[in-house]
Amino acid sequence: MSNLEELINAIQTEAQSADFPLDVPVYESAKKDPTKPILYYGNLKSNVCFFGRDLGRDEVMAGQPLIGASGTLVRQGFYRAIYKENTSDRDKLMAVCDRLLLTNTVPYKPPENKAYGVRVKKRFRPFVEQLLTIHWQGNHIITLGTEAFKWFEPYTDKETFNQFWADKDNRYHQSIEVNLTSIDNQGNTVHKKTLISPLPHPSPLNQRYYRLFPGMLQARLASLEF
Repeated sequence: MSNLEELINAIQTEAQSADFPLDVPVYESAKKDPTKPILYYGNLKSNVCFFGRDLGRDEVMAGQPLIGASGTLVRQGFYRAIYKENTSDRDKLMAVCDRLLLTNTVPYKPPENKAYGVRVKKRFRPFVEQLLTIHWQGNHIITLGTEAFKWFEPYTDKETFNQFWADKDNRYHQSIEVNLTSIDNQGNTVHKKTLISPLPHPSPLNQRYYRLFPGMLQARLASLEF
C-alpha cells in the first residue's frame, strides 16, 4: 500500500468516526460510498495546483474535483494557456490534468452546496496538508474563491495575510508566500514554502467576476511554468 493510499484510507476512517454534513443522496445516486474521499485529480508532479472550496454534484458523479461548470472554465483556461486556442472537447480538457493538480479544502460534498464550517475544515485539514506538502511536488497554488484562499491563513503572519486580502484592487493580481506545514507518518514536521495566487470563484452565480474570470486566469497563468 502506497503512502497516498494510506492517506485516502485515513481520511475515510476520520469521516466514519463522527457524523458531519454530507449530501448522501448525491453519493447514492452516483452509487458511491459517501465516506470515500474524492481527494484530488491530476498530476502530483505538476507545478500548479487549483484549490477550490469543496465538491459539487458533478464532481461526485465524475469522482474528481473541478469538473462541473466552474471546473470546466478552469480547465478551458489552462488549455488555452498551453495551446493558445479555445476548446470544449472533453477529452482535451481531461488531458490537461496531466499538467496540473485539482483539490479542495474538504474532499466531500456538503448538503445544498453550503460551505463547510470551521470544525469540519479543521478535521480534514491535516490530510489536505499532507497532500500538498508531502505528495504534491509543486509550489504554486491558485485558489478559487474566498473560502479557498482563507484556508491558507494559518501558514503565514495573520496581519500580513489580512492586509493582502483587504487590498481589493490588487489581491487578484498579486501573490503571497506561505509556509505550509504538515506532520508525516513518523511524526516529523514537514515545511514547504508555497506561493498562493487568489482568483474569484468562477461560478455563474458570481455575477461580478464570472465574465472576467477567463481573462484573470490567463493573466495568472502567463508567468507560470507548467
